[in-house]
Amino acid sequence: VRRQQRDEFQKLLLSIRGLPAALPALPLELTVHYNSLLFTAGASDTAIKGEAEGIRQGLLRVLEACGACGQDLGTEELWEKVLQEVTVEELQAPLHRLGALQAAWWLAASRLGSVAGLFQLLSSAEHPGGAHSSEGQNKLLSMIKAWRVPPEGASLPLVQSAKDLKEILCTAAAFLQGLQELEAGNFPTALSLLQEAAGGFCSKKILAQIYTCLGCCAQRMGKPQTALQHLKRALQVDFQCLPALFHVAAVYHELGETDAELQALTLLYEALGKNPPAAASSSPCFLIRTELLVHTPVLTSLLRHHHPSEVKYLLAQRCLQDGRVADAVEHYLDFLSLLQEGLQQQVPLDGSSTLPRIPEVFLEAASALEQAGRHQDAITVCEEVISRTTDLIPRVLRVEERLEQPECSLPGAELAGGLLSQKESLCCLVWRAAGYLHQGWAWAKLGESKEAVTQFSRCLSDLLRVQLHESGVRQTENLQPEVEVLQKIRLLSLIGRGTQFLELGRHKEALLDFQHSLQISPGDPAAASYLVQTLWKLNRKQEAAAQWQKFFQSCPGEDGRQQGQGRPLPLYLVSCLEQAVFPHSEPLARNIQDYLGAAAQDTS
Repeated sequence: VRRQQRDEFQKLLLSIRGLPAALPALPLELTVHYNSLLFTAGASDTAIKGEAEGIRQGLLRVLEACGACGQDLGTEELWEKVLQEVTVEELQAPLHRLGALQAAWWLAASRLGSVAGLFQLLSSAEHPGGAHSSEGQNKLLSMIKAWRVPPEGASLPLVQSAKDLKEILCTAAAFLQGLQELEAGNFPTALSLLQEAAGGFCSKKILAQIYTCLGCCAQRMGKPQTALQHLKRALQVDFQCLPALFHVAAVYHELGETDAELQALTLLYEALGKNPPAAASSSPCFLIRTELLVHTPVLTSLLRHHHPSEVKYLLAQRCLQDGRVADAVEHYLDFLSLLQEGLQQQVPLDGSSTLPRIPEVFLEAASALEQAGRHQDAITVCEEVISRTTDLIPRVLRVEERLEQPECSLPGAELAGGLLSQKESLCCLVWRAAGYLHQGWAWAKLGESKEAVTQFSRCLSDLLRVQLHESGVRQTENLQPEVEVLQKIRLLSLIGRGTQFLELGRHKEALLDFQHSLQISPGDPAAASYLVQTLWKLNRKQEAAAQWQKFFQSCPGEDGRQQGQGRPLPLYLVSCLEQAVFPHSEPLARNIQDYLGAAAQDTS
C-alpha cells in the first residue's frame, strides 16, 4: 500500500513540475513533495541511505520561482541560500517541514554537524537573533528542541506531522550521539544521551534496544548491577530483544555468578530454537521512524543475534571451565552434532562469532570426555582432529620472520583463499600435537602405558617438524601464541611419557624425559618433582636430595610463578596440565628430609 501511495504522489509531483515554478503554487507543490518523500522513506523497512536528491530539486524549484539560481551549490549551501533569501511567509512552513526531512536524511548518514547547522538556519530564519543552546545541554538536541514546528494548514493534509517528526529527530539524535560516545569510551556522556533517548518518542522495539545499550554502557563503567537493571528492563519492554539476554549472561559471567549465567544462556538457547512470532510493524502510523535513522556499526555489534550453536558452545565452555563435567560433555556432544547441519553456513564469517576454530572445539570436547572418565570416546574425538589435519602440515615448518610466502605447497592443503599460510600450518600442527597429547593421557588413564608412550612419542615427533628461528620468533608477534602453546605441549608430552616410562619400570628413559622437560621449562614444579622421584628410584639419593634442595628450598613459591607465566593456556590443555601435576609431593618431601636429616647426623 505504501509503495502504491508513493507512486501516486510521485506521479502527482511530476505533473506539477511539468509547469513552470510559480510562488502561488509552491506551498502545494512542497507539501506534495514532503508527502512523497515520506512515502519513499517509509515504503521500505530498511534504513534510510544516500542523499535525498528530491529535497534538492524542491529547493531549486523555490529559487526558480523567486528568480534565483543555485545549481552549482552544495546541499548545505543551497539550504543557507534558500532560508536567507526566500522570505515569502506562505513558504516558511513548507520549507521548515522539508528541512526536518533533510535533517532525517542527514541523521541517517551520521552527519550531525550538518543537522545542527540546518536547525541553526531554521531557527535563525524564524528568530533573526539566532537560537542559543541551553547551558550544559547537548548542542544538537538543544537546536532541535528550540526549533518551532510550523502550523499545519487544514487544506493541505500531511501523512506525518512535523511535530511527530521533530520528536523522532530528537530521539534519534540522542540515540545516535549516545552510541558515538559509547564507542569513543565517554561512558558518562553516553549514559546521559541514551537516557534522553529512552525518554523519547519511539517504538517498544527501539526502546528495548536503547535499554540494551544502556546496560552495555553501565557494564563498561564497572556498574554490573545497574547494567542488569537496564538489560532486564529491555526484556520487559520487548521479550524478543534476545541480544539483551546475551548481555545479561555476560554480566553474570563478570560477576562470577555461574548459575545465573548458565540459566541466562539456557533461556537464550531455548528462545533461539523457537520460531519467533511475526514482528509487528514497530510504528505502523509513522513513515519516518527512529529505526530508519540509527544504524551504526557499534549498534549492529551490540545487537547482533547469535546463532543457537554459538550459545550451545558457550554453555559447553562455561560448564567445562566451572568443572561441571557431565553438563559440559552433553553440551559439547550436542554442539558437535550441529556440525552435521552445515554449521559453517549458519555462523557469520566476519569475525563477530564467539566460536573458536572447530579443531579447538573438538579438543575441548575430548578434554571434557577425559574428565568424565570416557577415555575411549576422547581418543575417538582426537583421532578426528588428527586425521583431518595430517595432510595440511608440511614435513618441515620453518617459523621465521617472513610470512608472505608459504614454505611448501601440499596437495589437498588448499583453503578458500589459497594455500595454507605459515600461521595456519602452525595452527594445524598445534591441533594435531594436542590430539596426540590427549590420546596419550587417555591411554594412561586406561592403564595402557605402552600405547600411551606411543601417542606421547608421536606428539614429540610432530613437534620436531618445527624449526624455530629465534630472531624471527621475536619479531613475529602473530606467531608467538602458537609457539608458546607448542612449547607447553612439548613439556606436557615429555612429562606424560616420562610418567609412563616409570610405570613400565624404564627409569633411565623417564629420567631423560624429565631432564629434557626442565631444559624446556626450567624450574617447572611437576618436571622437577618427577626428576627427583626418578633419581630416588634409581637409588641416586644424594643427587635427588641436591635437586630437591635446588628446586624447592632455594626458590620458595616457585610453583605459583611458573604456573602464572606467559599467556593463558587454551582451554583444551588445562586438563592435561592438571594430569601432569606431581601427585606425591608430601611423601617425596618427607623421604628427602629424612635422608638429609640422617646425612646430617652421620656427618656430625
